[in-house]
Formats: sequence, C-alpha cells, structure tokens
Amino acid sequence: MQPVLHVHAFEDNYIWLIRGNSRSHAAIVDPGDAEPVLRELTNLGLTPAAILLTHHHGDHTGGVAGLLQRFPATPVYGPALEAIEGITHPLDDGDIVLLPSLELKFSVLHVPGHTRGHVAYCGHGWLFCGDTLFSAGCGRLFEGTAEQMYQSLCRLAALPTDTLVYCAHEYTLPNLRFAQTVEPENADIPDYRNEVESLRARKIPSVPSTLARELAVNPFLRSHVSTVRDSAERRAGKPLADDTSVFREVRRWKDGFRG
Repeated sequence: MQPVLHVHAFEDNYIWLIRGNSRSHAAIVDPGDAEPVLRELTNLGLTPAAILLTHHHGDHTGGVAGLLQRFPATPVYGPALEAIEGITHPLDDGDIVLLPSLELKFSVLHVPGHTRGHVAYCGHGWLFCGDTLFSAGCGRLFEGTAEQMYQSLCRLAALPTDTLVYCAHEYTLPNLRFAQTVEPENADIPDYRNEVESLRARKIPSVPSTLARELAVNPFLRSHVSTVRDSAERRAGKPLADDTSVFREVRRWKDGFRG
C-alpha cells in the first residue's frame, strides 16, 4: 500500500493524498479540484482526515468547497497570513499538524516568496512544498521578494537529503531544459532528464524527487556553486554581489526562458 498517492488535476497539477498506513483515511494536500479527489476517495474507500493547503491560489484551493460539501466535518489547515475561505486551523511557522487517524504529524514551515504566506508541511521524510520548490525549479515570485524566496529555499535545502519532495506541478522536464542551459557541464542534469523522459513517456509522475537530487541539479538551490554564479554573471553582464543576487538573476532568466 502506497503511503502517498497522487491525483492528477487540470493540465499539470498534482493533488496529494497522504494515507500513511491507514486503510480508511487520507489527508488531502492542495485540492484545486474536488471532482478527481472525490472519485479517488470513492475508488479507494477513503474518508478525508484533513485538508492541507499551502497557499491561496485557486488551482490549490478551488476544490475545498466541494470536498466540504461532501465531508463537512473535515478540518482545513492553511497559512494564517492568507485569506482562504474554509480554513478552520490557521497555521504559523513552527506549528505542528497532528493527524491521529493517520498516526502522522507534520511541522509547518513558513516559506514566503511565491506568495506572502506560503507554507510547507514536513514530516516522516516527506516535504509537501506546494509551489515553493519544484523538481529542478522553484515558483515564480508573485507576491514575495527574491530575498524571501532564497531564504525559503535555503530552509528547505537544509532538510535531510533523503527527504522526498512532493511538489504540486509536473514541471520537471522544462525545468531541466533550463537547468542544462545554466549548467551545461553538470552531468547529473542529463542523467536525470533521461530518467524523467522515460517516466513521462509512460505517463508516470516525475515527482516526488529527493532533496539530494535537487541539490545536484536544481539551479535555484545552487546559487553558491561557481558554475551557476558564472552563468548568472554572464547573463547579467556584471559581477553579482552575493548568493541572493545570483538567485535573483537566475529567477529573472527563467521567467523569460523559452527553451
């Protein structure tokens, strides 16, 4: 029995069902659409133990109302700094989410950058990071600053390297194309790209990845690495003062990347 299952939604979203060792309950992470979640719950005979939200964007929250209509007693956890309808348990950095029916608990990390109040859930070797960290990429800076996002990513990078990274989108292949542009000599990137291409050809998700893999290939976790700095400085046409400046330039580069 898989402890974490994916539900595909929209074009490239993943909604995660965390069941641990439970055969009857699951926590639902970022349900942007209720219908595919309800269908999977019915197929598996599961009842929601909780809904866990990382941030307010509609492709992460749009299914909450539909799920609560069917399961009105379900607790809804989400960031205290964001106005999300339906939240019953607003969360701050350092809070703990206890899920007794799953025998699981998660630590809450405030990871602003993509949005002002974005949170991630970490526990049992799993990281549910929404749109902060992607495999080989990171989220756009819609509300936060480069400084905030860089510090958020540094917090995630400090987790144990065997942590499984459950992000919310299937962006890995385009992210790897960009990563190869930034670090063309990094042999880990084409190796991972070949692996992901094989998975996607069979319609298998490329995530979760591991933090160890991300530290090896993800340019947004590698601002301190000389090859990333050199590429960012060539792109900027000037020296960059610090790792945050490198991150800012690489994020700006990715925003306009069409490779």
